Amino acid sequence: MKNFKSHFWYNNSQRNGIFFLALLIIGLQLIFFFVNFSEKDTTDLDNPEILEFQQEIDSLKQITLENTKIKIFPFNPSFLTDFKGYQLGLSTEEIDRLLSHRAKGNYINSTKEFQQITKVSDSLLAVISPYFKFPDWVTNKKHNTIKNSSIPIKTDFIEEHQKTDPDIHHLNSATAKDLQTINGIGEKLSERIIKYRKKLGGFLLDEQLYEVYYLDAEIATKVLERFKVIEKPIIIKININTATFKEVLSVVYIDYELTKKIFEYRDEVAEIQSLEELKKIDGFPLDKFNRIALYLDAK
Repeated sequence: MKNFKSHFWYNNSQRNGIFFLALLIIGLQLIFFFVNFSEKDTTDLDNPEILEFQQEIDSLKQITLENTKIKIFPFNPSFLTDFKGYQLGLSTEEIDRLLSHRAKGNYINSTKEFQQITKVSDSLLAVISPYFKFPDWVTNKKHNTIKNSSIPIKTDFIEEHQKTDPDIHHLNSATAKDLQTINGIGEKLSERIIKYRKKLGGFLLDEQLYEVYYLDAEIATKVLERFKVIEKPIIIKININTATFKEVLSVVYIDYELTKKIFEYRDEVAEIQSLEELKKIDGFPLDKFNRIALYLDAK
């Protein structure tokens, strides 16, 4: 019993210490209970710097929204792809009706006809119809229907001007032996020139001779002193909107990668309005545009 009481026996200093400790605990509890620690110093939202910073954030958000927003370009609804139709909000059934209509060789010639075939709602039609473009070559059907796996070319030639110099000969009708009369042109080079001429479907410009593989520019100049493009072949240009992948690839100045990019762009815009649009394609060889334009058309 004596040992038990010793544990509860404190001197004055100890009792004072316990008393102050109790007061400290009670004080802390009262502070915790009555003081709202969630309230922090408020920021002045009307501060000009804060307002300017918020405006910058809003501007960046708007730019991001504009970049992610689908941009609609004018297009011919006759050439609307399933992917483009999905982007515009058409249902699978509506897209299938349009593709079925086109598979029969039919075109869409008016906004009303588009709705009759696809059965899109009036609200959706009101959104997308302002971007419809119906070119004359669809409604009038005045374009060529010749389709080959290579550039379609008529074999007949037309003479643009009469030959005034008897020493100047037709470059497009020159034989290998004719070309070999030029110093520096042997059997292989003459065959290479004729092979490239055949690949082009005939030279349209004198300058195309400089494109012949392994033909030195100096020798090419000598050839053009005696041979020129007097008679040009009639080239039926390939319609970039209706051409197949193989037809576009057949153009000498267009390789596989560029053909792929052209078709991806065509799918994106549904219809290429002008060949100038091709310049927008990333990596398009601008230096070859004038040559490519000799063989392609957008109408």
